[in-house]
Amino acid sequence: MAISEEFKQELKARIDIADVIAGYVSLKKAGRNLVGLCPFHNEKSPSFSVSRENGFFYCFGCGAGGDAITFIRKIENLDYIDAVKVLADRAGMTVPEDSRDDGMSHLKTRIYEANREAARFYHKQLYTPQGQHALNYLRGRQLTEKTIIHFGLGYSPSDRFELVNHLKSKGFTNNEIIQANLANQSKKGYPFDRFSDRVMFPIIDLRGNVIGFGGRIMSDIKPKYLNTSDTPVFNKSRNLFALQFAKNKAKGQLILVEGYMDVIALHQAGFENAVATLGTALTQEQANIIKRYCEEVVICYDADEAGQKATQRAIGILRPTGVKIKILTVPNGKDPDEFIKSHGEQGSARFRMLLEKSGNDIEYRLNKLRAGFNTDITEQRVEFLTQAAKLVAGLDNPVEQDVYISKLSSELGVEKTALARLVGKNYRRQAREYRKTEQRHAEAEMNARNDRLNTEKFYNLRAANAEEALLSIMILNPDTALTVSQKVSPETFVTAFNRRIYEILRQRVTEKKEITMADISGDFSAEELGRIAKMLASHPREPDAAAAAAEYIDILTEESQRLTLEQIAAADNDTIMEQLRKMKEKKQ
Repeated sequence: MAISEEFKQELKARIDIADVIAGYVSLKKAGRNLVGLCPFHNEKSPSFSVSRENGFFYCFGCGAGGDAITFIRKIENLDYIDAVKVLADRAGMTVPEDSRDDGMSHLKTRIYEANREAARFYHKQLYTPQGQHALNYLRGRQLTEKTIIHFGLGYSPSDRFELVNHLKSKGFTNNEIIQANLANQSKKGYPFDRFSDRVMFPIIDLRGNVIGFGGRIMSDIKPKYLNTSDTPVFNKSRNLFALQFAKNKAKGQLILVEGYMDVIALHQAGFENAVATLGTALTQEQANIIKRYCEEVVICYDADEAGQKATQRAIGILRPTGVKIKILTVPNGKDPDEFIKSHGEQGSARFRMLLEKSGNDIEYRLNKLRAGFNTDITEQRVEFLTQAAKLVAGLDNPVEQDVYISKLSSELGVEKTALARLVGKNYRRQAREYRKTEQRHAEAEMNARNDRLNTEKFYNLRAANAEEALLSIMILNPDTALTVSQKVSPETFVTAFNRRIYEILRQRVTEKKEITMADISGDFSAEELGRIAKMLASHPREPDAAAAAAEYIDILTEESQRLTLEQIAAADNDTIMEQLRKMKEKKQ
């Protein structure tokens, strides 16, 4: 989609990046910038910085950065055009109709429309003779008609061409249907329905778009559950089932369960803050989403071995986000749906009692650890306390550490001071390991050994650093950009990545267009914009931008000529003459 220059400038004038980000991150003043905890990775101290003056954000911890559009792209998992639409709507603007194109944005729009039409089709099929057994299944699970309609539940016919034919009759192409993963493609190139003879659960995003489906088979065919694969609008690791409902009912708490039916049963029972992952274990992206919508999460996975392993894993992912964690274990190995139904009219009240009595994650992990030892035996008691000390040492809050040290000391008859020393020893060891990891990361950043975006930087550090400084001066000091663009040719840049940035900036300067982060965000990926934001954060405004630019230009010229001379030394006579001619032209 081509966004007009006039529209971009108007949007930029109406959007304050700090206001946009403050809707997701708690920001505090720090000098000329605002800082907060990064929403894109787990951290304990703020490394996320927002420059309202220059219109960009950057996280010194994970490298995320860019303008307001980039932030919305990353936080809401959108492409550039959809992020522009979100901000335009916020600013009371409408993206012009003539900005449409036939690219990815158009395909996404068509996939959303195909999914919505498929959801309607599946729901209607539930009330046909061939869908009767699926409807009976849902009613057998004690779902009310209101619940079935609320969640848009449906049925996919056993005929593998019914949905495809229906969508084609509505004007959707084979490619659009396949791209939506509503159909698979046969060896002969024909699409056929992906879902067959399944109860269908529409997956809806926070903006109300149907982005995918989960389907439960009505026969003995495997797999029991089948989900939409990743598409241009759906990624199962970045979404949560029923979050569009739960976010408005959370009141600071979300209940995390394993499956669709658990979520639906809990919502019907009055626990409308329940969500579930989508056929996968909890991911870091999902944990960050949970953090955004609640202060406390109650993990309520199945009581079987697989569910308990998943609980342990989820704790490890959620705890670094800072969200409070509770663990609810349903008695007698039941899942939430079974438990509520088994208690009839008292099901909701009984589950609420479990919810209120649920312990935190540290108590859960200590109890699980203790179950593996016979603490009446001295050797095993020592081993349990040794392992428990490692667990308690992982707590950052010293008060929290002290509470569990006291509790363990009292319960197992061990001197508190001895246990405290053991915890302290483990804490210091963990801190040393953390510092070493941070140091290795910092060294890799300094020498650019693992740079994936600018792979040439490691071999040309002096030139690449000068390039980055010069690019920063151009963006932060527009009055200097024209002079730089007239003095420096793109060929002077040694690294291809920085050269591409320079070419885009230079072209805009030549056309007398602005070159802020917001102006160039449509030309780069979110990761690339993060790198540009890092350049700006690492090279703040120079007191004398013109003099600094001249110095960096001299360094680039030296490095460019050095590399040229090295190439000449290894070349034949014809190449040498050509290289000398080019060097002479550059000096003129």
